[in-house]
Amino acid sequence: MTRVLKRFVSLAAACILVLSMIPAPSFASARTLMPLPALPEGAWQKTAAFPDWKGYTDDTLAMNSTISFRFWHGQGSLCLHISDEVESFRVYINGQAFDTTGVTPGVYEVDFSDLALNGINTLQVSNILPLGLQKAVTAYIPYPVVLEGTPEEEGIRSEPLQLISDLIESDIARGFPSAQLAVIRNGRLVFTGNWGQISSYEKNGERKNDSPMVTSLTMYDLASVTKMFATVYALQKLVTDGLLNVNDRVADILGDEFLNQTLDFSFSGSAPVSPQTQREWKSRLTVQDLLLHQAGFPATFYYYIHNVDPASQSFSLLPANSLFSGSDASPETREATYRSLLKTPLSYEPRSKTLYSDLGYMLLGFIVEKVSGQRLDELNRQSFWEPMGLTRISFTPLEHGFRMEDCAATELNGNTRDLHITFPGVRTETLQGQVHDEKAYYSMGGISGHAGLFASASDLARLASVMLTGGYGQNRFFSNQVLDYFTSPGLPEKDSYGEGWQRQGDDRRVWYFGTQADRATIGHQGWTGTLAMIDPARELVVVYLTNKINSPVTSPSSLNSFDGSWFTASTLGFVPQLLSMGLDDEGDLIPQLLDLLADMAAESIKRVAGGAGPDHPSVRNVLSKIDVLRKWAERYGSDEHLRMADTILDELGKYVSGLLTPAA
Repeated sequence: MTRVLKRFVSLAAACILVLSMIPAPSFASARTLMPLPALPEGAWQKTAAFPDWKGYTDDTLAMNSTISFRFWHGQGSLCLHISDEVESFRVYINGQAFDTTGVTPGVYEVDFSDLALNGINTLQVSNILPLGLQKAVTAYIPYPVVLEGTPEEEGIRSEPLQLISDLIESDIARGFPSAQLAVIRNGRLVFTGNWGQISSYEKNGERKNDSPMVTSLTMYDLASVTKMFATVYALQKLVTDGLLNVNDRVADILGDEFLNQTLDFSFSGSAPVSPQTQREWKSRLTVQDLLLHQAGFPATFYYYIHNVDPASQSFSLLPANSLFSGSDASPETREATYRSLLKTPLSYEPRSKTLYSDLGYMLLGFIVEKVSGQRLDELNRQSFWEPMGLTRISFTPLEHGFRMEDCAATELNGNTRDLHITFPGVRTETLQGQVHDEKAYYSMGGISGHAGLFASASDLARLASVMLTGGYGQNRFFSNQVLDYFTSPGLPEKDSYGEGWQRQGDDRRVWYFGTQADRATIGHQGWTGTLAMIDPARELVVVYLTNKINSPVTSPSSLNSFDGSWFTASTLGFVPQLLSMGLDDEGDLIPQLLDLLADMAAESIKRVAGGAGPDHPSVRNVLSKIDVLRKWAERYGSDEHLRMADTILDELGKYVSGLLTPAA
């Protein structure tokens, strides 16, 4: 035996001796592995076979024994498959040992719910004997799910929640319709709130007093929030599954018709371009261009009105709309609208600017259908809602077993803006359970990539929580790479958009997400008065839904302004702003909240419409804030803030003739 070999044998023997002297970990906590008859079916957050789970070895040998995954506290179990050759091994989760003494080959469940951390957790599988085995112990790690919880347990203070509730209730007393709120933190649904009636006004604008009250089961018309949780979700799954790339050309997916049948006209305000230029522009469009609202399409189009000049989109005396598709909300009209979308010319050169466009997302919805072979609603139902057990989310809810009373009402007189607009087929009854958006209803039969989804706040919050993890239970939806890509800035010079997602970035969305939201916060809002916000840094999901347009049109001179839009409860961003106050802090919040409430009341005066009388909704909004300020000042014994309420009321009186005292 050579000298080198003798030294190696001596060294190996010494190592074995040292290892034998290392005491086995203590299992006083009696953490054991529970045998299972078979491995449960499903997809997994991570699958790792030890030893050498990464499939190679190098100098960083420690990484071969550990793998990390995302979870939330108070829940969690994973599965281990032990191969036939294994004689012994050791398991640690977040540094705590499990008793593997006497474990035989088979499948085992490892319950680590009392060890789980919010965020990154670590599994270690070590000391597998005999040496030299491959795929000896395979770990199958699921995704976390949303459980019930309380605000206090997750660091959310009761005082801001009470102030949010008081502000909404006061606004409702002064004329606001209704609202619903759901908050998830650290994987816990910690708060749900419901305020107001499902339908608040008669068609003539008189307040109702006989409508059912909103409950946690009430579904709201999400409007453009649909873009994220139906269309972008579907796209993220298709990209994760390798069926689509965001750099794929639209023409390659939809065919040459997208190029060759483009109509030869230019939208008003756009420079005229030749048909050849239009075809060239459209030939280079990608899925990403549509996601980023940089594809060149105008913001909207009246596909459902015959008497419209297509270039100016103004009403005409004679049928002139060469892109008219129909207005009966039928499947045939939906197909005709698809053909019209293909024919629609661009209004500017792609990637030369950003213009928020419903048309781009209508087209994305059809791209999802072309690639997947499923209609948009069915893909979402089968891919997300049913696997997650969501029961209060749907397109066209009245066609899927829901009643009108299950849905918060929107516009009082159909799409007529209190009888100031008319066109053939226009709806005139109060909308309830039918999507409000005109294109989504008349042109698309209620199923569109830009609008049409209904949901309760709690179901939407659960769905939104998937953006924090990529999956739910044993359902894998999005890879980490897809999550990172879709939520990162879509353009290096502009951080307010991801791939469709609206981003906080450099304080770009504070009026929706609040000033405390992390820069990586994402979400979207909808025209009917809806908001979904996801803050990964704080493991926080906020869904706030209103039906602010279930109220009279304020003035014939501004037909898109409804009384409900003047109230603080409609501004959406006040909820995450207040909710974030005192987060994970036990200090005295009351003086700060009282001062902020006084600011809100005083600032509301700046929004009072010129010449407004005492019954104008902008004035009622200020009075509502004064009401809450008085209530809180009396509750907490602050004479200073009672005087401030009087001062703000006096200031309001300078702008509003006939104003005497706030309503009781």
